[in-house]
Amino acid sequence: MTSELSVADQAALTSGSDFWHTTGVESAGLPVITVTDGPHGVRVQASEGDLLAGVPATCFPPAVASASTWDPELLRRMGEALGDECRAMDVAVLLGPGVNLKRSPLGGRNFEYFSEDPILTGALATEWVRGLQSKGVGASLKHFAVNNQETDRMRISADVDERTLREMYLRAFHRVVTKAQPWTVMCAYNRINGVYASQNRWLLTDVLRGEWGFEGLVVSDWGAVVDRVAAVRAGLDLAMPGPDATGDRALVEAVEAGTLDGAALRTSAERVRDLIVKAGKRETGSYDAAAHHALAREIAGRAIVLLKNDGGLLPLRAEGQTIAVLGEFARTPRYQGGGSSQITPTRLDDALTQIQASTSAAVTFAAGYDDPAEAVELARASDVALVFVGSVHETEGADRDSLDLPAEHLALIEQVAAVNPNTVVVLSNGAVLLTSGWESQVPAIVEGWLLGQAGGSAIADVLFGRVNPSGRLTETIPVKLADHPSYLDFPGEHGHVRYGEGLHVGYRGFDARETPVAYPFGFGLSYTTFSYGSVAGDGLEVRVPVTNTGSADGREVVQVYASLPGSKVRRAPRELKAFANVAIAAGETVEVVLHVDRDDLAYWDTRLGRWVVEDGDYVFEVGASSRDIRATVTRHVDGDEVRVPLTADSSVGEWFADPRGAALLGELFAAAAAGAGDSTMAAMASDPGMLMMLNSLPLSRMAMFPGSPFTGDALAGLVKAAND
Repeated sequence: MTSELSVADQAALTSGSDFWHTTGVESAGLPVITVTDGPHGVRVQASEGDLLAGVPATCFPPAVASASTWDPELLRRMGEALGDECRAMDVAVLLGPGVNLKRSPLGGRNFEYFSEDPILTGALATEWVRGLQSKGVGASLKHFAVNNQETDRMRISADVDERTLREMYLRAFHRVVTKAQPWTVMCAYNRINGVYASQNRWLLTDVLRGEWGFEGLVVSDWGAVVDRVAAVRAGLDLAMPGPDATGDRALVEAVEAGTLDGAALRTSAERVRDLIVKAGKRETGSYDAAAHHALAREIAGRAIVLLKNDGGLLPLRAEGQTIAVLGEFARTPRYQGGGSSQITPTRLDDALTQIQASTSAAVTFAAGYDDPAEAVELARASDVALVFVGSVHETEGADRDSLDLPAEHLALIEQVAAVNPNTVVVLSNGAVLLTSGWESQVPAIVEGWLLGQAGGSAIADVLFGRVNPSGRLTETIPVKLADHPSYLDFPGEHGHVRYGEGLHVGYRGFDARETPVAYPFGFGLSYTTFSYGSVAGDGLEVRVPVTNTGSADGREVVQVYASLPGSKVRRAPRELKAFANVAIAAGETVEVVLHVDRDDLAYWDTRLGRWVVEDGDYVFEVGASSRDIRATVTRHVDGDEVRVPLTADSSVGEWFADPRGAALLGELFAAAAAGAGDSTMAAMASDPGMLMMLNSLPLSRMAMFPGSPFTGDALAGLVKAAND
């Protein structure tokens, strides 16, 4: 037990010994353990001199791609593979997954995050964590919380109302914590409504542990702790990196001075000890690099989103079709973003080589960006032109300033499309790019994201039809940046960013304003087609037959969106509540069964400080995207019992809306109308128009009227009677 350790040893245990290791206490039999960056690979630092150069490991597709599979089971398999690699490299905790929402498409770290939707994010991340931890390796759920931008990320205050905070930005964290119990949760750099996440007791203790029942350890993001004493007091357990002799000494002095409860430090040290002991139980192992590369290829192929395919240009034929491959990204792939998640791959596939290996026809290549003339001539002489373009960087530490393709990439598309009507654009990007300026010029667009080390093979698999594309967008592609709900409130100024769009994040905002989009949330084409039948089922179970009406086997992502017409609180027009990724053979019909979790229908009632499911007739829309609804059903959901206590400051309208309050208030007004009170009160009580005007008036303000019974002890007695 850490209570047997000196205060100095307890303090030392709550900070790292170096960049990637905890502090060991030899006298207590506690060794150091290794924690290292993820989340789409295991980044063990290879040398002292280069922080980002790692020991070779499988670079799986980053979250921007893996999330587009909409397949939690596939994410679980990825987690299991990462766990095997961690054990082979003696890593105890892998720093991931990142479950912050993609609030703005400009977010520089969006490639590490799953979606603009918390339900989808939570479902995918939960299985990733379960897969990793099934191997005896801990996850580190990050970045807790409201870390949605890189601009001024170490200091920025995310100013957000509590309902939005609960329903949008904490919801995925809540799901993963309650369903998968990650070993650790990593606190973010930023402030939340003015308070640093590392010092936010409400966040780290009241919500995370008190409400959600988190049992693990809270670790800081690297360098996120401003004040070690305040952090431990708030519920942070391990400050990284280390060593931090100054912070250790401050903890000891605070305990000795009585300004920090010694029990708080002992508790944090005990949690670090528990993590070390748990990590010591994992078995060492090895992994099959070829098998993991194959898994990375499978995930990448399933992640690719086919945005456009006019005339069935894709898939390509394996023979007899000359192909011009244009753009350096085909030969030198962009396969991951920059920063702490950067992996040194075990191998790296490029699309050019894989395309050449996929066809017996002639394949030519030009780098394209700096020498478009050569590319144009090759395109003119070929049956099909494949143009590889994309963003040039997404990285931790900096947000993007535009959603546009680089000028030279746009020029390449335009010039090639002008000479070849069979132009296919293949995108490589870590967050959405605008297509509205050029998409009408080309018949086919393949969203290739950042696909990890096997992305080149996966792109060839999809282009030649070995894999039928089934990826779906997890974020909306706008027509223009100014249409985005976050546009006017990103990235903030003077240390604050206002979350002015509130609940209307991503597709919720586009749909609420009925704003046209280039491609909606959940969208993705296939080389086959699907039809939906009528919805059946009972309660919160949704059953719908889906038929593959084409000639190719494929996968459909069936999505259920919920709404509540006439809701008493503000809501988006539709919100994702369930989904299923289903393999359906050509000509086959599958009954898809989806379950909506009742808790996911709840809103956060700021008056009561708790979740509430509103009573009413909910509309469940089943479709292939948020704007492609195929079937609809209405189901009644019994709501939670809700009664907001009445106070002297409750309005007259609120009193009359409450059955008990209405009875008491009605008696008083009736007495006044009958002449039992002052003539002013009697006149007010007998005039319906006057009563309507009074609806917004706090009851206590009625004291200003002559003869009012709503004063002093009488008002207090009325409030007591209403709430008893």
